[in-house]
Formats: sequence, structure tokens, C-alpha cells
Amino acid sequence: MIYLEIATKLVIGLAGLLAVTRLLGKKEMSQVTPFDFIYALVLGGILEEGLYDEKVSIWQILFAICLWGISVYIIEICAQKSDRMKKLLKGHPSLIIRNGELDIKQMKKNHLEIEQVRTMLRKQGVFTLREVRDLYLEPGGDISVKLHSKAGSVTPDMLGLNPRDEAPSILVIEEGQIKEEELQSVKKSKEWLLEGLQKRNYKKIEDILYGEWSETDGFYIQPYPKKILIYNKVLLD
Repeated sequence: MIYLEIATKLVIGLAGLLAVTRLLGKKEMSQVTPFDFIYALVLGGILEEGLYDEKVSIWQILFAICLWGISVYIIEICAQKSDRMKKLLKGHPSLIIRNGELDIKQMKKNHLEIEQVRTMLRKQGVFTLREVRDLYLEPGGDISVKLHSKAGSVTPDMLGLNPRDEAPSILVIEEGQIKEEELQSVKKSKEWLLEGLQKRNYKKIEDILYGEWSETDGFYIQPYPKKILIYNKVLLD
């Protein structure tokens, strides 16, 4: 009888999980929001807690799954009808790079570091920030990238050219700090970096938000926006 009860609970629980999952609609994994994940997590917890507990009856599990499923359905309907509710539950895209410039406020808000942004871009086949015009962080955690027009569309093969491959870019400055390990990996020194920055009229490392270097393209430097820079200096003082 115990095994029969466990089997019945498992079948009912699985049917309930599938039913509630269908309420969420057909979505790719990249489209699943944190709240969608919580829905499934709680349902799994309900089934897990009641599966081997003899005090929890089949009807109690069924009641909990039905109640949770109805609650999820009501929330989904409210989110569809109210933009405010939709933003609260589903979130909205964050513009991390706007017109080629990193938005440090949006990065802090989403708890992102520059190296994390670079990692996400590499997964999209983009190996330098100099090519990125706009970057959106979607509610599901993936990114959407718009490149500068000169970085896409026309390929060397279309023009009958045979250029040399571009060397990978390395992060040499992140939020006013020199990345010494990265410099050592390409056999460059801190003095070499400072000299290169001075030639480009960058005298203070603390004023630079982002800096990368590649053997083929050289430096790509992005200073802090003036407002952010003034705010940082006030905090330091």
C-alpha cells in the first residue's frame, strides 16, 4: 500500500507539474524569467515534501498543486493586462551599452562586472567592445547585441580581400584599476601601459572606466562619464 500511495502521488504530482507548465505557455529556456523559475521550483518542493510523508495525503498534494496553479494563472493574466505588473514580475531589458558607451549605473544595478559583459559578448562571437553599438540585458539573463555598421554586413571575402586575422583583445583597465595579470599574459608592463595612455592624453588611470588593447587594433579607451567621475571624486574626498 505504501508503494502504491507513493506511485499515485508521483503520477498526480507529475500531471500537476505538466498542467501548470502549460499555463506558463511555450517558452525557450532563454525566455524563462526568474519568476517562471520560482513557479516550477515551488511546485517541485510541494511534490518533494509530500511524496514520502505518510501524513500528507494524495488529496492534500492535489489541492496544493491546484491552488498554486490557479495563483500562477491569475498572476500571468494580471501581468498581461497591466504594464506595471508585467515589469514587476517579468522585468524589462536593461541597456548596458548605449551608442558605444558603457552605462555604469545599469551595470551596478544588474550587478555586472566588465569582464562578465565581455564573456557574454564572446559567446555571441564579439571579441571587442569597440564593435558594439548597443547591448541589451534581457529579463531572462541573455543579451541582445547591435554592432556598429562598420563591424558587420560586408565581409573581406565580398571585396576580394585577404586581411590578417585580428588578435584577441585583452582587458587592461577596469573601473580605474590596472589589470596587471592581463598585461603579464601578453608580456607587457605597467610602465608600457602608462606611456601608451599618456600618448593619448589620458593622465590618470582613475578616470578610465574601460580599457582594452589588441596587437592588431591597439588601444580602445572609454573614460568615465563626467557626472560619474565627479561623483566618484566626491566620495573619495
